[in-house]
Amino acid sequence: MTIKVLIVDDTDHVREMLAQMLMLDGFDVVGKAGGAEEGIELARTKTPDIVIMDYKMPEMDGVTATKRIRMHSPTIPVILYTAYLDQDLERKAADAGVSACIGKIEGLASLEREISALCLELAEH
Repeated sequence: MTIKVLIVDDTDHVREMLAQMLMLDGFDVVGKAGGAEEGIELARTKTPDIVIMDYKMPEMDGVTATKRIRMHSPTIPVILYTAYLDQDLERKAADAGVSACIGKIEGLASLEREISALCLELAEH
């Protein structure tokens, strides 16, 4: 089973780097959104298995976008991938339905581990 991933990040090079890394690891990147509204729409139309969501974006933050995604896809795992991680944000993210928070400073290896763990959970269901 190939895992379908949607990437939502307003920084072009981050989006492209994540997409390349995930494709090299065998994931199917079904969408790359440059903003929250586009990400919400792609989450509805592309039906990804996992969403990687940036927190700080111009029009809407990733926590609010996750709440909107949860309205139509209540079980899809969302990983908040952000440079602005603290306990308050982790609490808000959990309340919004975010499955995991990964700091960008932790690097791609942490993100890959979290995606792999969520994939194992998906395979069990």
